[in-house]
Amino acid sequence: MKPSSEVDAITEEITINAPADKVFEALTSPEARVKWWGAEGRFKTTHAESDLRRDGKWIMHGIGVGGKPFTLQGVYREIQRPHLLVFTWLPSWQEGASESLVRFELEEKEGMTLVRLTHSGLTGEGRAAHRGWPDILAWLRAYAERAG
Repeated sequence: MKPSSEVDAITEEITINAPADKVFEALTSPEARVKWWGAEGRFKTTHAESDLRRDGKWIMHGIGVGGKPFTLQGVYREIQRPHLLVFTWLPSWQEGASESLVRFELEEKEGMTLVRLTHSGLTGEGRAAHRGWPDILAWLRAYAERAG
């Protein structure tokens, strides 16, 4: 994974040994997200909803460090299954947070998928609060590679 040096954005890349459609499904299916988005001792998603269409809303609820509940929500801006997913991002754990933008680009070649994540529109403080993307992408890879 390669972090970006952009001031207002985080960029990460990871290769997943699974077809793009399977990775896209893991990113968009509420049932799948509850299974892989989080880890013991960090945070864990407990419920997710998704209206997977342009301007459709999505939301995730979970339990964070110390048992504190969290909500993460946004609106889908672009959907080109299975190659592009763009949505807004508004976390409850960051006081005074403004909406930012998350972009997943998926490129499949011979059954392997390169996932390029760009999280933009972050303030300096917001950027520091979103250092967990490498872990989230690793959890996505583990789930997509073992999912049937």
